[in-house]
Parts: sequence; structure tokens; C-alpha cells
Amino acid sequence: MKVKHLLSVFIAIGLTITSCSHNNASSDSSGFVTLTDVIPDAILEIRYFGTYNFVGQRIDGYLEPTALLTRRAADSLKAVSDDLIRQGYRIKIFDAYRPQCAVDHFVRWAADITDTRMKKYFYPNLDKSVLFEQEYIMEKSGHTRGSTVDLTLFDMNLEKEVDMGGTFDWFGHESHPDYCGDPTTQTYTGGELTEEQFCNRMILRTAMISHGFKALDSEWWHFTLKDEPYPNTYFTFPVKQLTK
Repeated sequence: MKVKHLLSVFIAIGLTITSCSHNNASSDSSGFVTLTDVIPDAILEIRYFGTYNFVGQRIDGYLEPTALLTRRAADSLKAVSDDLIRQGYRIKIFDAYRPQCAVDHFVRWAADITDTRMKKYFYPNLDKSVLFEQEYIMEKSGHTRGSTVDLTLFDMNLEKEVDMGGTFDWFGHESHPDYCGDPTTQTYTGGELTEEQFCNRMILRTAMISHGFKALDSEWWHFTLKDEPYPNTYFTFPVKQLTK
């Protein structure tokens, strides 16, 4: 009954579409840049181009393992990168601009509650049927407006990714930036995260906020440019290298 109910709801409201069409949609990529053209030393691990993600397959619209952002967001992220390099870190990007057809792919996947192939890696403590209710999956994403980025830190001295106490795209309260601490005062209050893990999250958060980004209260890796240039536009062009 639950599967039939979910599917009927999505069909009724038109969420089972396979194209990238959407209200306030645009296929114009002229205001975007390939991120590594602006930040050559950024490390890319574009999860939705591969199969190690919560869906378990390449996501619609990801044609190449690259990252795109609006020019304004990329310039601000360059300032973040320069700041962090002085502290001994490079930025590692998991996702940036995300076309609307990719979001539609997530919606179709979430409606099929029988597909749980990646559950043990990304949402072992959640029943898939609650992903919409708890807003882990939504019809629209800030990523589609082009000024949101998912990232972490890479320690140049240790030559490895920094320990944030949780993986990218983990569906659970452990991903909240304030898990085990107060981000406003950067005070560690104890808990399942170690003090070092909490401090690592705060290093990233501080650098991003200092250069014009705002944090999301449910994901330590997710940041959106405050002054984003396209606050009401959801773009449809695919993720691939842009010509200069």
C-alpha cells in the first residue's frame, strides 16, 4: 500500500518526469564557469558522476566528472580556497551545480522505496519511506540555481581528506553542523564526534562564511552563496566542461 500510495501521489503532481523541464527553468550556461578554471588546485570527487552515491548509479545530467558554478560563486570560493591554503588545506568538491533533471532523478528514486541498494552506506538508520517527509529529498535544490557547493577539506601535510566525523550525503542528525557543539561560538560540548572532528567542521564553516557563503543547518558540507545571482532560476544544462 505504501509503495502504491507514494507512486500515485508523484504521478498526480507530475514528479515522474524524465526531462529537465521545470518552472523558471533556463538552459543558458553563459553565467557559469568550470570551477577548476578558477581554482586549479581544487580536488574533484564528483559523486553523482559515479556509482558511489545514495542512489547507486550515475545521476541524470552528469556527463563529465567536473564541477560548475556561477562566476560569482566561483570567485567567492576562490577566496575561500586561498584562505584555506594558507592554513594548510585544499578544498575537495563533491558536487556543485546540479541540473534539474538530476533532482528529478532523485525524486523518482526516492519514490521507489524497494530500491535500497545503498542504504547501509548512506541511510542505515532511516526507512526510505521517510526521505520526503524529513526533506532529505526535495523537488527543488539550491544546487540547481548554480551557487551552492558541497565540499570538504584535504590536509596537504597529511596528504589525506580531513576527518569530519561523518561522510558526505549521510542521512542523519550526525551530519548537522551543530552535532556535538555550538557553531556560533565554536564550542565543543562532547558526544559522538571528537573535539578534533568538530573543530575540522568549524574550520571549513568559518572560511566559507567569511567569504560570503551561508551554511545549511542539516549538512556540514553544504554552502550557498548569500548573494547568489540567480535566486529564482533552476538551470537545466548538463554538467560537462564549459568552453571558455
